[in-house]
Amino acid sequence: MKKIFCNLIILFASLACLQAQVKPDMSPIPTRSQIDFAESEFGVVFHYDLHVFDNQKYSQTANRIAPVDDYNIFNPTKLNTDQWIESAKAAGARFAVLTVTHETGFALYQSDVNPYCLKAVKWHDGKGDIVLDFVNSCRKHGIAPGIYVGIRWNSIFGIHNFKAEGEGEFARNRQLWYKHLCEKMVTELCTRYGKLFMIWFDGGADDPKGDGPDVLPIVTRYQPDCLFYHNVERADFRWGGSESGTVEYPCWATFSQPYSHHKQSDTQKNHLELLKHGDPNGQYWMQAMADSPLRGANGRHEWFWEPGDENSIYSTVKLTDMYYKSVGRNATLILGLTPNPDGLLPQEDADRLKAFGDTISTIFGTPLQTISGQGRKFTIKLSKKHVIDQCVIQENIAKGERIREYRIEGKVGGTWRTLCQGTSVGNKRIEKFPAVEVTQLRTIVDKATDVPFIKQFAVYTEKH
Repeated sequence: MKKIFCNLIILFASLACLQAQVKPDMSPIPTRSQIDFAESEFGVVFHYDLHVFDNQKYSQTANRIAPVDDYNIFNPTKLNTDQWIESAKAAGARFAVLTVTHETGFALYQSDVNPYCLKAVKWHDGKGDIVLDFVNSCRKHGIAPGIYVGIRWNSIFGIHNFKAEGEGEFARNRQLWYKHLCEKMVTELCTRYGKLFMIWFDGGADDPKGDGPDVLPIVTRYQPDCLFYHNVERADFRWGGSESGTVEYPCWATFSQPYSHHKQSDTQKNHLELLKHGDPNGQYWMQAMADSPLRGANGRHEWFWEPGDENSIYSTVKLTDMYYKSVGRNATLILGLTPNPDGLLPQEDADRLKAFGDTISTIFGTPLQTISGQGRKFTIKLSKKHVIDQCVIQENIAKGERIREYRIEGKVGGTWRTLCQGTSVGNKRIEKFPAVEVTQLRTIVDKATDVPFIKQFAVYTEKH
């Protein structure tokens, strides 16, 4: 009996030890929509508003406080949203977002609640609906459609940083009216245009218990699979801390709070660092996005079309560098595109987008060899010696982010040599290193929260 008791103690001790070794990873995992956002890797946002037509340089400060005198300047006589989306698709974009409203408050659709919309203009006899044209073009060309709603600033209604100007009962009544207006507009947008990939509130939608509208229940009800970005209650992805099209490394997809940023935290240094890097121990899945206007070169940073700004289009080399420092660092890249007063994406912009797409396809279109699976070591054996200078590691993020430290080694002249090492992987980590001739390549995971699931480990030949 004593022997049996001792054996049971040993057995329970062994089971406890085994349980400690295979303790399940309790880190957050993404929703299906968040997985789609990560795997899309690259999308675009089209900025279009009344001031595109005034032939003036865009002034954000002025547009936030000065209403446009004549809204009938809006007259895109050659509007072609197919051309917009074809250009985005040529660059490799998998989703596209349209600014339905921005800082003027003017709405690019047939609103029944906001009189300051396309119903008010002479263009198309007041019957135009650019949101409808846009989502139809997206679906026609296999691009996921999203919408962007700017409610933080509204010059026509006197809204500044979500708050109605003025004091006393008059201002309080206007504040309440504006909140309800925003909620009604979001209801229209969520119910009229079919399934949406995302709804993006410029600067967020603030706190519904304060100055912000209560829009999350509306989106949840009518667009349950839609990415929500964002208010103080929820963000399905986060801003990466700059508008440079890049994120810092490491860049974890997990975060320590349910919101991305808000008007109190926008400029706080510690919060900006959190946005840039994420939190490997965070309780919320919130992958970073890296946004930048396409027209951001030579000291410019233009989200809207402006006259004489063609020299500000980023070069293909710069755009490719953005890709490495966003997609290649576990973020989603979003480029801002600027349709002109004719209603077309300028040809110079379209040409640059195609060159960018062709470059990325050439570099990453055909890997030399790939491997996938579970474990801590993944080895690729090449049929002969090859000169390589980069590889890609991807986790199966449906299982969460599990890798904490890894190194990549190449077999050079019969000896394993460390080529690079890192920490966060997530959806995609692109590693570049000095060109080297190898016969084998391997990834070794030195630290992980649980058994790593590698979706793909791919090696690429040197490209000049």
